[in-house]
Amino acid sequence: MLHHLSAHVSAHPAIRSPTRLACSSIFCNKANSRITASPSTNRAKLLLLRGWHSTRQWRTIPLASGQSLPGYSPDDADQSLQPSDNISFAAAKEAVIGLNSVGVRSELILLALPAVFGQAIDPMAQLMETAYIGRLGALELASAGIGVSIFNIVSKIFNIPLLSIATSFVAEDISKSAIKHPSSGKLELTSVSSALILAAGIGVIEALALFLGSGLFLKLMGVSPVSPMYKPAKLFLSLRALGAPANVLMLAVQGIFRGFKDTKTPVFYIGLGNLSAVVLLPLLIYGFQLGITGAAISTVVSQYIITILLIRSLSKRAVLLPPRLDQLEFGGYLKSGGMLLGRTLSILLTMTIGTSMAARQGPTAMAAHQICLQVWLAVSLLADALAVSAQALIASSYAIVDYKRVQKIAMFALQIGVVSGLALAVGLYASFGNIARLFTSDQEVLMVVKSCALFVCASQPINALAFIFDGLHYGVSDFDYVAQATIAVGVMSSLVLLWAPSVFGLAGVWVGLTTLMGLRMAAGILRLLWKWGPWSFLHEEP
Repeated sequence: MLHHLSAHVSAHPAIRSPTRLACSSIFCNKANSRITASPSTNRAKLLLLRGWHSTRQWRTIPLASGQSLPGYSPDDADQSLQPSDNISFAAAKEAVIGLNSVGVRSELILLALPAVFGQAIDPMAQLMETAYIGRLGALELASAGIGVSIFNIVSKIFNIPLLSIATSFVAEDISKSAIKHPSSGKLELTSVSSALILAAGIGVIEALALFLGSGLFLKLMGVSPVSPMYKPAKLFLSLRALGAPANVLMLAVQGIFRGFKDTKTPVFYIGLGNLSAVVLLPLLIYGFQLGITGAAISTVVSQYIITILLIRSLSKRAVLLPPRLDQLEFGGYLKSGGMLLGRTLSILLTMTIGTSMAARQGPTAMAAHQICLQVWLAVSLLADALAVSAQALIASSYAIVDYKRVQKIAMFALQIGVVSGLALAVGLYASFGNIARLFTSDQEVLMVVKSCALFVCASQPINALAFIFDGLHYGVSDFDYVAQATIAVGVMSSLVLLWAPSVFGLAGVWVGLTTLMGLRMAAGILRLLWKWGPWSFLHEEP
């Protein structure tokens, strides 16, 4: 039994008396039983490391009598450590980490592939909504477009930081301190409960802000009350605001599942929920003749369907709410979220400056810029999927001080980033003309697109590495550095964007955007080269 094992471990001469058995569910899986080793090593596998402080002292937790490890029952422990066994902490650490050092490449790829589809579903759903609304007329399309833009800006500012932080915090929590509920057997993770409550609160605040302030947001976007777009856009935005709580919770739960290293479940339920939109969009827009009101309703309904399905699935794995509110840990989320909020604002502001400078070049240049920008953002989904997958894997391994595995994950992710970036660059360069014709048949626009295609294609390896570096640094919870570096990068890139278009025209806008991604990549590399901070282990002598 494990509580017997705890006593043996405490009595072992190689282990100081305050030390107790520490648990990490990442190693407690049935696959480990297939790994063979010497009897001494097999018994060492039972020493599950929780981590240690920066002073390299063991950080320990007690294992109460009868308590089981996640995925590992007391009955599985048919071997125990005897005081006479010649086992040291070094041997135990080596044995345990050895269990977690296989399959890095396959695990990263298996996580990334579903994530790519998951990242693509939302843009595809928005394209479908735009196509249906576009048949109603130019006024309806413009009104809905403004409403969607406002909703997306507000959502990105607050939701993306929560998504990124939840992934790291949940992965770390599982590795370091996961316990099972004594009756239900579900995982009890404060990071999960904290993320859900924060998401619900943020969602309600977003809904109130968008609903009550819809008129103000429209004025800020240049739509006055006398504009023919004002009333339909205000109604559309007010209805979409009702889906804000579901949207925030949906993203938070996706982050939680990524922390569980599960990217398949969110893809399945997001796809299932969007099927409702496929049915509701034409039915409400044309069948009930609700126009863009029907489009907003169908999107909100699909968001709530997805959220309910995801939360229901999560409730089978983890306890959603703790028995006492004082068990929640909001401090880490709020601190890291505040930093990433600045990062998100910096990127949005820089991109907005780029769009503004493109608009000053005239309607033809603006149309070409939008085509290039949509392609540029769409192909970044692959790198983003790799980044979030690497983040989850690194967070799990870093939490239990498996630095060798962290290094393997980071190096392999960067290698894939370079290869995929080069492949995308070549593929886009060969097909960019045909892709552009899917958006427009205007020859003047196509000529301008051609002049900017080189920037879109050549920047793909840079973009891939920039995204992946963000994922690596998120994995070690280095949110402060990422935020501060991105804010500095945003300021420098904005200066380029304000100057270059006056000299190079639309190409100057793309010089500025390429500068943004290039500096983000450089900041990511620089952090790895530092001999202090979370990546200091890369510079330690073996």
